[in-house]
Amino acid sequence: MTVLLAADPQIHWDLLPLAPISVLVAIYVRRFREARSEGRRPRGRVRGAGAAQAAAFAAGVAALVAALATPLDGLGEDYLFSAHMLQHVLLGDIAPALLLLSLSRVIMRPVTRRLMGVERALGPLASPWTGIALWIGLMYLWHVPAMYDAALRNPVIHLVEHASFFTAGLAVWWPLISPVPMRRRLTVAYIGTAKFGLAALGLYLTWSNSLLYEHYADVPRIWGLSPVSDQNAGGAIMMVEQSFTFVIALVVLFAAMLTQSDADESRRERLEDAPPAPGPSSA
Repeated sequence: MTVLLAADPQIHWDLLPLAPISVLVAIYVRRFREARSEGRRPRGRVRGAGAAQAAAFAAGVAALVAALATPLDGLGEDYLFSAHMLQHVLLGDIAPALLLLSLSRVIMRPVTRRLMGVERALGPLASPWTGIALWIGLMYLWHVPAMYDAALRNPVIHLVEHASFFTAGLAVWWPLISPVPMRRRLTVAYIGTAKFGLAALGLYLTWSNSLLYEHYADVPRIWGLSPVSDQNAGGAIMMVEQSFTFVIALVVLFAAMLTQSDADESRRERLEDAPPAPGPSSA
């Protein structure tokens, strides 16, 4: 179901994606309310199901709606590569990160054991570097011109492409912000590889002088953008977004490291200041 806009260019709102998004909202709201009851502490405080999680979920849903159910979708398919790139950034990076930030241990409690069982069953594959391989592999695969143009021509392939982007985003962000911590510790190298690995593609598209995606050679031109300049703008969107999220992730990682270091130092000081345990009394 679409609603045509009375404007030029002729782009539309696609309302069908609102159905699965609504199911996601219903599931989260139900579990969020349950978690608030389970996590309630004295004085009315709630652990792990508060305003921060709710705000992150609302922002994540807004990113999904913007990517899939607004004129951005039609604009990217029928007019601008740069609009399509913005859609991919929202769907494959921003929305997964925000939705994972909306979770917590108390919210995830019903499935924690299952997730840990899956991690054990995967063995070496349950590594953060597997997430990076999926992230970079899928992103580069779908930006191969033949794959990219095929997705624009075939709605089923396009749906698979969008699902792949979202899955890749979850895979790369999960080790960083999962409420169910993985057994392997992460390093700055992980974040840098994930973000700059994709930013390299954005850099290439930003400075390319030839059109890679033939689909955009034949679409109507709007906003004074030539096909190549439009492609350059799309690459810049990818490059800037990857660099921006890298800086944010780096700041959060270092803040977490400093917090952990302070906690360890306080624990050592408490142990040093504690009175020695009394020895056995002499007869």
